[in-house]
Formats: sequence, structure tokens, C-alpha cells
Amino acid sequence: MKNVVLASTSTLHGDTYLSYLLPVIRELFAGIPEVIFIPYARPGGISHDEYTEKVAAVFATAGLQVRGLHTFDDPAEAIRNGAGFFTGGGNTFLLVKQLHEQELMDVLRWEVEKGKPYLGTSAGSNIGGVNMQTTNDMPIVYPPSFQTMGLVPFNLNPHYLDPIPDLPHMGETRETRIREFQEQQDLTVVGLREGSWIRVKGAKITLEGTVPARIFQRGKAAYELEVGEEIIF
Repeated sequence: MKNVVLASTSTLHGDTYLSYLLPVIRELFAGIPEVIFIPYARPGGISHDEYTEKVAAVFATAGLQVRGLHTFDDPAEAIRNGAGFFTGGGNTFLLVKQLHEQELMDVLRWEVEKGKPYLGTSAGSNIGGVNMQTTNDMPIVYPPSFQTMGLVPFNLNPHYLDPIPDLPHMGETRETRIREFQEQQDLTVVGLREGSWIRVKGAKITLEGTVPARIFQRGKAAYELEVGEEIIF
């Protein structure tokens, strides 16, 4: 039974890193002796060690131990033996490139599908979708494939932003970009606003958090999904 949280962001405006997700982290990883952190997205180019230390400090307040995947001699074997996983935000292209080049994407998917708990934020949530092609990130590197884990049967657009009514010209909006994607692929996209997350328990997928999500389906008008509602297409 899948046990997954895909959050739009790690940090809410004016808040500290992961603080709004601490109750979720405690519930998701209850009873897990050690969480493996996947630091490959490297926001701002920080080192894997620095990123892992940042995560470990927060998880320690929830009574959880963290070890970075990059510290294992055999990352694939570490994932197979691991009890739970967290993939942080940063650049999705860099994250996906690293996972594919080390042949870890499918290994991670297999272990999560067995029921091992998985938390993603931002880029780490993008890889929970069918592919990474609705990320907001710049293509700073070229991954071998855009395919991701497919933990949910749709794509995500974390940090989704609505048009600002008082600014009639904003250039191309997020909706514009998502609709361009759907001209090429018939795949539902969930615009996940900051403050909300997708919760997967077995076959049930719900929206949790504080704000609605925006649902985009090819050939249909976009609509709002309220917090607490099940995501069914």
C-alpha cells in the first residue's frame, strides 16, 4: 500500500524550513529507524553534505534520523534496504539526471510502491508524477529521460501561481505553459499551490493542506479541487 506525501514546497513564506510539514513528517515516518534523504536537486548549488545536514536538523526535532543517499557505497542497495525516503527541492532536471544516470529512478519507485513511506517537496514531488515535463525549473542539465516514478497517475506543477487580476499583462502564465504541455500530451496536471500537498494511501489520493489545487485536463476548463477532496479523474 503506497504511503506518499508530495508537497508543493518545503518552506512557506515567512516560515522556517519544513516547519509547516513537521506534523506530516512525524505521521508519515512513524516507527522508521532512519530516513534516507536524496539530496541530488541541490538548491543553489549547495553540497550534498550541506543539504543533508539542513534536513537532518529539522528531522531530529521530530525524533527521526537522516542519512544522505550520497554517503552510501551502493545507492541502489541502500534504497532497497531503506525504510523511508525524502527527496528535497531544488532543480528537477539535475535531480532526474542524477537518478537516471545512477539507475535509481525505477529502484526508488519499486520500493515506494511496496509501501515504504516517501516524502517529496517541490522537485522531489515532481518526480512523483508521470514525468517531469511540467516543472518550472530551467533545464540547467540534460537528463537521459524525462520519465519519473509515476506514483500518481498525473503530473504536478508545484508552486503553482494564479494570474494577478490587477496586472492584466503578466506575459505567459502558468496555465499557458500547462496548456502548451497538454497540446503535446494528454495528461492531467495538478497545479499545487504552496501550503498544500497530495496524500497517497494505497489507491486513495487526496489533497491536504490549506489551499485548493487547480486541475487541468486536456480539452476541459480548469477547476478547483478543495482541501480534503479525493483526486479522481
